[in-house]
Amino acid sequence: MERKAGLGIFQKYLSLWVALCMVGGVLLGRLLPGIVGALGRMNVYNISIPVAVLIWLMIYPMMLQIDFGSILRVGRNPKGLVITLIVNWAIKPFTMFALALLFFKGAYGRILTPDQVQQYIAGAVLLGAAPCTAMVFVWSYLAGGDAAHTLVQVAVNDLVILVLFIPIVALLLGVGGITVPYATLFLSVVLFVVIPLVGGALTRRGLIRSHGQEWYDHVFLPKWQPITVVALLATLLVIFSFQGETITSNWVNILLIAVPLILQTYLIFWIGYGMCKVVKVPYRIAAPAAMIGASNFFELAVAVAISLWGINSGAALATTVGVLTEVPVMLTLVAIAKRTRHWFPDPRTSDECREGVACPTELRES
Repeated sequence: MERKAGLGIFQKYLSLWVALCMVGGVLLGRLLPGIVGALGRMNVYNISIPVAVLIWLMIYPMMLQIDFGSILRVGRNPKGLVITLIVNWAIKPFTMFALALLFFKGAYGRILTPDQVQQYIAGAVLLGAAPCTAMVFVWSYLAGGDAAHTLVQVAVNDLVILVLFIPIVALLLGVGGITVPYATLFLSVVLFVVIPLVGGALTRRGLIRSHGQEWYDHVFLPKWQPITVVALLATLLVIFSFQGETITSNWVNILLIAVPLILQTYLIFWIGYGMCKVVKVPYRIAAPAAMIGASNFFELAVAVAISLWGINSGAALATTVGVLTEVPVMLTLVAIAKRTRHWFPDPRTSDECREGVACPTELRES
């Protein structure tokens, strides 16, 4: 119970803190445009440095908890990884395209201009073809997912993006000559996976060697637990402050764009989650397996939209809406996952737990 105490107030009222950060971010963007603008210009290859630092602070505490020897055992239970790949690349891009057509060309056809229809569809497709590579660590952590398995899923997903992102976007949009900003992609992987992974591994190894496993688990790790949620809230505050002008000047179109994006998020989560339930994947694997497809690699989607159509394009706006809606929606999915964990095999009795796969240390010891 000691480990939960530091996060109690944040977890209990997380929806309230998220709402306050969203409103506070917009107000900061309107009241302090000079300061926020200066922070917004601090970017490398379309990746915001302030946001990157905050995301790193979210991910690093999770890497500290990974027993890296457990990564070698992930292959004994590949079902979660296979489901992730099927959902991310055989289902998600095409359901996003279908929903974009249904809403932007169908339901909104008389409201939007033809150019807006095409641009919003393009932005939605870019999001649909870019499953999450960083924030999924946060969703997995909050939902009680298996950190080692999440790491493997993210690593494999990063490799697949290199191969399939361009062909899928080109197929769905018929856009020739698509140039993916590989510098953005590789820098994201280095910042959000490699650096916290190496940092966590070196910290864990050094401190266990010098202070012992007991001290590391019960003294050092609890001190880091509040940082993930605090960094999450700070990230939300910064993102909404950057987009304050966009939100207030385009709020009607933002609401229109948000509808299919939100529906897509819930749809993909339930498809992946349902598949995991059918094949009896343990909960600690099922939760991140469903969430990696439900959330998006929005840095890549925004960068491609800007490089292809410009920063003021409808496609860039659509990908930005993906940024704005992701955190609140994914938090509801975290809550849904935690309330339905009884749908999945009890890790204390599953074969995976007995083999040392996807089984928390405290359960193996009980």
